[in-house]
Amino acid sequence: MFSHFFRKPKPEHNPIAVLDKLNETLELLEKKEDVLLKKVNAEKEKAIEFIRGKNKRGAAQCVKRKKLYEQQIEQLGNFQLRIHDQMIMLEGATVTTETVAALRTGAAAMKAVQKATNIDDVDKTVEEISQQTDNMRMIQEALSAPLGAASYFDEDELEAELEELEAGELEEQLLQPATTAPAVSVQPPAGRQPSHPVMSNPEVDELTALQAEMAL
Repeated sequence: MFSHFFRKPKPEHNPIAVLDKLNETLELLEKKEDVLLKKVNAEKEKAIEFIRGKNKRGAAQCVKRKKLYEQQIEQLGNFQLRIHDQMIMLEGATVTTETVAALRTGAAAMKAVQKATNIDDVDKTVEEISQQTDNMRMIQEALSAPLGAASYFDEDELEAELEELEAGELEEQLLQPATTAPAVSVQPPAGRQPSHPVMSNPEVDELTALQAEMAL
């Protein structure tokens, strides 16, 4: 029904060109109407002059021509009315055509969007993502699993042995005797010398023997 709206218009059927042509015709009719109005006024003035000159025949001829011009003016008015009517209809048809074309463009865009976001495609994409996620989790679990002899270790046994080692270490620390503090040698303050020289052991023995002899 609207197929003729979407055909490429011929130059003579282009709405804009047709509107321009109608405007030109309307302007031409208005100019002709102005000319006829001037002729009507001129014939009216002539008829008045003939009446003043008692020329009834001449006045009648002027009135007849005046009537003919007025008929032409009436026809031009009808032509102008038809052109105005056609211009209004054509402008409305142009707006309708543009509206339908815009709606068709919007419908095509919506169709393209719906095709790109088909519900089946969305479900398929979500399923593929879920499958890839599961595969990646399985790969990570496989890579983190122990290999070789380590895979046969019992976690409970390892934990029990570790606790046993910790208990033995704690017991050994508790049974170990306390160490005595090392003797601290007393040194005289720096810059001060002892009032008496320190004698070695042989000298002390010799002095003790001498004192004993003097006491005898």
